[in-house]
Amino acid sequence: MSNEALENLLHEDRSFPPDPAFSAAANGQAELYAAADADHEGFWADQARRYVSWATPFSQVLDWSNAPFATWFADGTLNASYNCLDRHVAAGRGDKVAIHFVGEPGDTRTVTYADLHREVQKAANALTDLGIGKGDTVMIYLPMIPEAVVALLACARIGAPHSVVFGGFSAEALLTRIADAQAKVVITSDGGYRRGTPSALKPAVDDALAAGESSVEKVLVIRRTGQDTPWTQGRDIWWDDALAAAADTHEAQPMEAEHPLFILYTSGTTGKPKGIFHTTGGYLTQAAYTNAVVHDVHPDTDVYWCTADIGWVTGHSYIVYGPMALGATQVMYEGTPDTPHQGRWWEIVQQYGVTVLYTAPTAIRTFMKWGDAIPAGFDLSSLRVLGSVGEPINPEAWMWYRDHIGGGRCPIVDTWWQTETGGIMISPLPGVTALKPGSAQRPIPGIGAEVVDDAGHAVPNGGGGYLVLNKPWPAMLRGIWGDPQRYRDTYWSRFEGVYFAGDGAKKDEEGNIWLLGRVDDVMNVSGHRLSTTEIESALVSHPAVAEAAVVGASDEMTGQAVAAFVILREGADTSGDIITALRNHVAKEIGPIAKPKSIMLVKELPKTRSGKIMRRLLRDVAEKREVGDVTTLADSTVMDFIKTNLQSG
Repeated sequence: MSNEALENLLHEDRSFPPDPAFSAAANGQAELYAAADADHEGFWADQARRYVSWATPFSQVLDWSNAPFATWFADGTLNASYNCLDRHVAAGRGDKVAIHFVGEPGDTRTVTYADLHREVQKAANALTDLGIGKGDTVMIYLPMIPEAVVALLACARIGAPHSVVFGGFSAEALLTRIADAQAKVVITSDGGYRRGTPSALKPAVDDALAAGESSVEKVLVIRRTGQDTPWTQGRDIWWDDALAAAADTHEAQPMEAEHPLFILYTSGTTGKPKGIFHTTGGYLTQAAYTNAVVHDVHPDTDVYWCTADIGWVTGHSYIVYGPMALGATQVMYEGTPDTPHQGRWWEIVQQYGVTVLYTAPTAIRTFMKWGDAIPAGFDLSSLRVLGSVGEPINPEAWMWYRDHIGGGRCPIVDTWWQTETGGIMISPLPGVTALKPGSAQRPIPGIGAEVVDDAGHAVPNGGGGYLVLNKPWPAMLRGIWGDPQRYRDTYWSRFEGVYFAGDGAKKDEEGNIWLLGRVDDVMNVSGHRLSTTEIESALVSHPAVAEAAVVGASDEMTGQAVAAFVILREGADTSGDIITALRNHVAKEIGPIAKPKSIMLVKELPKTRSGKIMRRLLRDVAEKREVGDVTTLADSTVMDFIKTNLQSG
């Protein structure tokens, strides 16, 4: 096989250099690249000292002698909760707003750093009163409410690794994670609000714990909705009661830099869950550094909003640990983008003067589908930086985001990273990089990444292959909880001595990196290895299309054929044969080889609750198989609609 593991199809010529005034004030400057290249360990030592307060200073930066198991800053001690709260209060910044909370029903709370500090101290004492100590694990199953932040920081304060399970996951998913982490306490709520109605959470915890023997001793329940809540006497405790009975003050205990901070599970609800765990010092360093230089967060002046849920790694790194280590002010929103109306997000941006917005391509494409007029009805002039996370963003969605949300003036940081990496790895720096729509572009200072062929050799500019990380980084996962061999096998066995991310990528002629989605999603059409991402981008570049998902379906003639599922924009001109028009558009943009054999028009795509498209299910439909497990979908009825309308393409 040639060194082109993946065909390089789409080409992008548009470029947007940084505004000089923005560059002059940016946290991330060009000299960071040179400093990191000159002295990798020294660079990270500088960031660790700049962004983190250490109880015991470290003398050793990196130990890679037991690769692929790294230790960073190992002889240093610190406390993540202290870094996120106490030091800001001690510096006289306790009155600064930490969280502008917006509940879905319209209720709001303004939470200062001093408020959080008080609550977290009481919560730490409440957990200690329940017998939780250093090394005990706590499961957290909550909606997007300020108490979720309190719960995480209280665990960090006492050295109890937390494991957050997204509030939309089932009792079965919760049970597998409780069992794997051997959690002693679950922190949950009566429920949360979703699409205008209370959605219960506590019953899922009850169902999980009723399924058999469990390590869980106590369940702390936060009141959010006031709905009737089933109760197990002796086990269940109201959060308010536990905090009322706890002492007011708690001194944060220094932890070793390599003490586990959290476990986050990445697998679906079937099979053995994969507990990715991160440790304190390296993770906090990279979370804070990247929030500063990639999002360009200036704590004194910015109002930052990351729209992720706390159940995903993005919520850990860029709602809790990164921004709060910096002492930033941020927005937290409980609900969905279309409740009570499709302009809710833009209303929030306008109300709070949001300056930095970090969201997912799937949300951006949803807003595209709803139409330009909705964001145009709000004042978005406070925005100065836009970010994208979760999956590759196609160039047309990138341009729409820039033009209709950013007013044509905001730099967009398209970030690539994973649960496993802990923090951002590849991204433009908004004050340095000439931006390419749809490309994450290059590793940030301090990170080593490359695109390699099947043999592990770097591909030339213009080539395609596999994304690998070739230098250890501070926030890297330290393993899979309880299964070191699985860690080696999963991430380090494909290519010698480097981390294989599982993603396809290409380099353009200038050396910019373009992510092409999971290698599992690559199609082989008549001997050509094609990326789903590029064909989806070609479809979305048609003015009638808001979103597309592409899969390879088995085909007797070509091995695999391209099957596309397309969502049209509201009000799109669909006169004439839109299916043929879209096929021809792809052929024109990429070439005849990529022309979809079938195109099905759909209202929605099957997505996980984090917004990622479940192409596996679409492949089942395209190949006329029974559709597999749909429990991780945000809306499982989507697949019923797609199956019944399959013939329309």
